[in-house]
Parts: sequence; C-alpha cells; structure tokens
Amino acid sequence: MRIRIVDAFTDRPFSGNPAGVLLLDAFPGDDRLQNVALEVNHAETAFAHRLPGGGEADWALRWFTPAAEVDLCGHATLATAHVLHTTGAHDGPVRFATRSGVLVATPREDGSITLDFPTALLTAVELPDGVAEALGAEPLTAFDTGPNTGDLLVELPDEKTVRSLAPDHKALVAHSERGIIATARAEDPTRGYDFVSRCFFPRIGVDEDPVTGSAHTALAPYWSERLGRPDLTGLQASPRSGRVRTELRGDRTLLTGRAVTVIEGELLT
Repeated sequence: MRIRIVDAFTDRPFSGNPAGVLLLDAFPGDDRLQNVALEVNHAETAFAHRLPGGGEADWALRWFTPAAEVDLCGHATLATAHVLHTTGAHDGPVRFATRSGVLVATPREDGSITLDFPTALLTAVELPDGVAEALGAEPLTAFDTGPNTGDLLVELPDEKTVRSLAPDHKALVAHSERGIIATARAEDPTRGYDFVSRCFFPRIGVDEDPVTGSAHTALAPYWSERLGRPDLTGLQASPRSGRVRTELRGDRTLLTGRAVTVIEGELLT
C-alpha cells in the first residue's frame, strides 16, 4: 500500500490540515482501516478504490479519524482528489461514492480543487447548558448543523474571542453529535477573509481540527445570509491555519482550496 500525507486547504507544506491518503484495490476490513488511521494519527485518513466504469461514481471513498469512521470530510476529500490528479490516477472531475452521497471534486486551471458538497441544514437551538463554560466564551447564537455533520455551530462576539479560545475539550464531548464550530465575523475583511472559525471534535478523537472543509458547509449558509453574498472566504484560525473559499448554491456548497503532498511512503504491514 502506498501512503501519502497531504496538507489540504493550503499552498504551503506544514500548514493547512494534514490527511493520510491510501489508494487501494478494494477496502479491507473495518478494523484494518481503523488501525491504519490510528497509526497515521491525523484528523482524517482517506481510503479510496476505483469503481467499475459506467456507474454514478468513479471512486469509493471512506474517511476515518484515529477513533471512528465519519460521514463527511472536506479536507481528506480534497487531499484524495489532489493525489488522484497529481499521480495521474484520474483526469478531470472525479465523482466519489461516500456515506454522504456522490461528491464531485473538480480541478481548476489555477491548481486549486473545488468540492461540491451538500449544504448543511441549520436549525436554531437553545444553547445547551455548559457550552459557554466549556468554551470559555458566551455565544451569541447556536445552531444544529444537521445529519451530515452533527455539529453545534455557535457565533461568538468577535474574531479576537474566537482566536483566544482555550476550551475544556473533555467538557465539550457531551454537547454535540460530532463537535463544536465557533465562528465570528472577520475584524478586517480587507485582509482577504470574511469570517473566522475554529472547530473542536474531541468526541471523535480530534481536540481541534486545523481546517475543516465539512464545517464550511454550515459556515457558508450562515455567513452568506448575514453578509448578503454567496461567495465568501473563511479563515480557520487554528495554529496551522488555512483558508476555504465557499460558494453557496442552494442545497449544495462549493468549497475551493489547494493541497500539497509532503510525505510519500509504503505501508509495510
């Protein structure tokens, strides 16, 4: 098995969100996939294999954190598409069969890749007891992001508050199906981004995710409504940081970013 580590949603190595990518002939047992993801120990490891021609998808794709399989992952999908295109395994748009339906990744002339993902269904909710204490900040609003991601999206007063969060990760586990997305409007939009976010997923073994593509399927409709524009750029303000360009198209959200392969090797066992 060839294994690659790809930094996604960045054009520079050692930034963005690293993902393991393995192209297989077929999926082995779930225990094997989970053990490989645990060994890689990044937020996500993607496993893909080619499908027979003539179907609705070109490749099957699954994503595993070190602790669990997940239903939707943006950065590992971007990383997989990057590997397919840079190695010549696939030309042009690629259709992935996943737990969240068929997802399409389209390469652009500038070297970026656009993902076509389902838009999250946002539902306003009462802020659960204990969330403010666990985050260390008082949210202005709270929304459930729906079945594909199962996150709690909270808006905080300003960018500085988002950047300075030091949450109690153990306490956050009880407050959503997957994790917490904390966001705020950009303090200075002339710096090239419209909103900031940070994402905490301790329930699935990822205390803080560096750049979360799937979270932007909720951030895009949330901020597009408030800012009055379908096209936005989000900055995920984790220590590694990364940017995601979003375009809201009704029940679909386009996520655009770049990726860089930093490690390539062989899985020996």
